[in-house]
Amino acid sequence: MAVIVGVHGIGKYNYFLEAGSAAGAAEAMRLKWDRYLHGALGGTGAGTYFSEIAYFSHLLSDGRARAARSLAALDAPAQQVLVEWARNRGLGEQVTGALKTFTGWLLARLDGRSAAFAQLFAPEVAAYLTDEGKRERCRAAVAATIRRNRPKVVIAHSLGSVVAYETLWANPDLRIDLLITLGSPLGMRNVVFERLLPAPINGRGERPPGVARWVNIADKDDIAAIPPGLGGCFTGVDVEELVNLDWIDFHTAEKYLGCPALDPHLRPFLT
Repeated sequence: MAVIVGVHGIGKYNYFLEAGSAAGAAEAMRLKWDRYLHGALGGTGAGTYFSEIAYFSHLLSDGRARAARSLAALDAPAQQVLVEWARNRGLGEQVTGALKTFTGWLLARLDGRSAAFAQLFAPEVAAYLTDEGKRERCRAAVAATIRRNRPKVVIAHSLGSVVAYETLWANPDLRIDLLITLGSPLGMRNVVFERLLPAPINGRGERPPGVARWVNIADKDDIAAIPPGLGGCFTGVDVEELVNLDWIDFHTAEKYLGCPALDPHLRPFLT
């Protein structure tokens, strides 16, 4: 049943440190992603859906495991204070909604400071977009995984959606029936969108030629997915799904892969 290749997002270098190899990291992640998706599809017992996870975090790392930082770069105690304050005030979704609104406002006023924002928001995003050697090695790793497994479906989360998009464009021989992007920053102006390869033409990108269908799913408050819908900046997005995952935990692969919105798109490939 394994017909899916996954492409992970930021903050996964710890898998490499724990496993001691990229292959070990990819397998550890595959087991987790299978479990997350199995729950979303209403299964019991063990399910095998992912043939492999395209692992590239070690190619971006400086050798240290670093957690992705929030927009405000709050330290852990400050984050906990904010969370508890919001819970006590009953302001959960309003807080995250306000944070996303602020993030969008800031992005519109970045001008030439987008690299600095990317470094603050997620060092791995900045490393991928500004270091051509690392960028090429990441794309090569993802291309090799897709070519080796010949999947019908690629599910790409967070930064992985950017790497997958560029990889599929750079390797038109790679053909898949379905691309699902989760919590994607592909349309993030002044940080990601204008730096894509190939570059958008007249303000629009396009679905990679080897992709038959593209589904984009984003949480309504995900500050990495700005804008949450990609149809306004990319031609060829077939379906947009706006979901409500969790007022705090709105960007993790676990929450996205456990989302019921995936079910109708994946079912035809799992029978």
